[in-house]
Formats: sequence, structure tokens, C-alpha cells
Amino acid sequence: MAGTAGSSLTAELNRLAGTTGKADQGAANTYASTSGLGVNAALNKKADANRQPTAYKGLNAICNELASTSGKSAVAALRSIDV
Repeated sequence: MAGTAGSSLTAELNRLAGTTGKADQGAANTYASTSGLGVNAALNKKADANRQPTAYKGLNAICNELASTSGKSAVAALRSIDV
């Protein structure tokens, strides 16, 4: 099921992680099966576990990569991911 129109980035990260009430960083780490990383780092690791920090994509770009979309804002891209 895709996300809800108008939902926040935090809400979408929680939806994808299967959690509720976590801050965006915690939800991103749960979604990515990582620990202690920032949102951007966790999402980059979700996309490619071997990606090095020097190759990390920005938030919009990594969310579009995860969603197999392009040109969307981070939250709009995450909303398009079915779980």
C-alpha cells in the first residue's frame, strides 16, 4: 500500500519501517536495517549496502532511487513505495 497524500517525511519513513511514532532518523534506520546513521546515510545504505559516504546521494535523489522514480520530492517519492 502506498502512502497518504499530504503525509510528512517522518510519517512515510515510519510507514516503510513498519513503525509508529519514531523520529525520522530512527524510522530510517529501522527501514534500512541499520543503526545510528543519519536519515540520508541510512537511506543510501538501504539502496546499496556497499555505497561509501563520498558517493551518498542527496535526500531527494536517494528517495527517488528507492522508489524507482525521478524528479519527485523526497516525501512524494517515498509515498509512491508500496509495502
